[in-house]
Amino acid sequence: MQHEAHAGHVHHQASSWPMAVQATLHCLTGCAIGEVLGMVIGTALGWGNLPTTILAIVLAFFFGYSLTLRGVLRSGLGLRAAVKVALAADTLSIAVMELVDNGVIVLWPGAMDAELGDLLFWGALAISLVIAFVVTVPVNKWMIGRGKGHAVVHQHH
Repeated sequence: MQHEAHAGHVHHQASSWPMAVQATLHCLTGCAIGEVLGMVIGTALGWGNLPTTILAIVLAFFFGYSLTLRGVLRSGLGLRAAVKVALAADTLSIAVMELVDNGVIVLWPGAMDAELGDLLFWGALAISLVIAFVVTVPVNKWMIGRGKGHAVVHQHH
């Protein structure tokens, strides 16, 4: 029994970084869709920084959860259970990613005032998402190593 537990532990640790990168790429996809869409909509409508940022964050969570729900529902899980899995799998990851990418944009001189046609708008957004990815990978590794986050989703694939 001890050997089995140890063997499982070693295998789990060996797969943690690749699983963390995969989970974070999944999170980044949903977050980027929502973040970009929110920033584009808010900026195009001439909204202020706060409502635009709130819209981007709400859409990032929506698309992040939606991507997980799509996969989990395909595994045959019911809607209520799938929502619980998506919330457990993605909430911390999306929250960290949003905190970091929006923090970078807020701190980047001029980025909050950039318009859609400005290279600064797109450059700051792209770089903020890359930084958020780098910061979020260890968070996902930590969660997966404890059987949380996307480890929960992988039980349903």
